[in-house]
Amino acid sequence: MSTYQDRYIYPSIFDFSNEQVTVTFPDLADCHANGTNYEDAFEMAKKTLATHLYEIEEQKGSIPSASNPASIQTKENQVIGLMEVWMPPFRSEIENKAVKKTLTIPHWLDKMGKANNVNYSQVLQDALKKHLGVTENKNV
Repeated sequence: MSTYQDRYIYPSIFDFSNEQVTVTFPDLADCHANGTNYEDAFEMAKKTLATHLYEIEEQKGSIPSASNPASIQTKENQVIGLMEVWMPPFRSEIENKAVKKTLTIPHWLDKMGKANNVNYSQVLQDALKKHLGVTENKNV
């Protein structure tokens, strides 16, 4: 169970001064995105924001408070927007994402598995769940 918020809202700065639209988050120094137009930049920024916040959560870090948008100064060709992310589906997507694992088994066992069309990934998942005594991800 997460001790972090499910919903975050952060001010963002959309910069239209270059060929691409750049989005930065004043409260999150290393969080920025680009897009070919406003819509593309918005979608990229939303995913980038969710990823950035998820990484802070995973490292058990402190999520910075959001600034008041009225206190943010902009330059020419920049506008302020609010970016909202709803974390539960994003967390679930990341937690359930398949990861590649390399394993070693005896040659004779591999031959038998191939001959019987064994799905190695599914067998490993089933065996790990049984070994760990779990049926689903309890961290989401």
